[in-house]
Amino acid sequence: MSNVFEFIAEARTESGKSEARRIRHVGGVPAVVYGHGQPQMLSLNHNEVLKHLSHEEVYSHILDLAIDGKTEKVILKGVQRHPAKPRVIHLDFLRINLADRIKVHVPLHFINESTGLGGKKGGVATHTMTDVEVLCLPASLPDFIEVDLATLDVGHSIHLSEIKLPLGVQIVELTHGADHDLPVVSMLAPKAKTEE
Repeated sequence: MSNVFEFIAEARTESGKSEARRIRHVGGVPAVVYGHGQPQMLSLNHNEVLKHLSHEEVYSHILDLAIDGKTEKVILKGVQRHPAKPRVIHLDFLRINLADRIKVHVPLHFINESTGLGGKKGGVATHTMTDVEVLCLPASLPDFIEVDLATLDVGHSIHLSEIKLPLGVQIVELTHGADHDLPVVSMLAPKAKTEE
């Protein structure tokens, strides 16, 4: 099986909508890699791309992008999908420098929803976010961030500032000030059962 964090690409020189259509017609995905140098147009195998994108970690991980045999470190910045078919129609990659901090969206994993304080009372957890944008060095980039609902009681919420972060990782939203300390998850009271 191919490495989930390695995308194999071919450089292309032609651009435009007709070239993108041609690439898709032969089972490819048009893409671009930019940052730290000239943007470069690429073509990737659609089936391989679909396999990679089925793994959650790909969206918040440092990837190897092999272009005609030469490998670069990148992150996945954008995925354009067909609105009705299971097709990827374009990818955007960003080259990274391992010494520079990067901004990446990282998924949130919620734990202890049913076994926590509010969950035991029949409370229902309502998620207002499923990921957060973080700022960190590539080496510190987490695959996901855990949000523990063990002490979350009914009628209360967990805000961005209350999430325990790995060392060297900041939430971008919080760098804008205290008024950006948004709720991430709330524990709602259970619906009252109507008596017959």
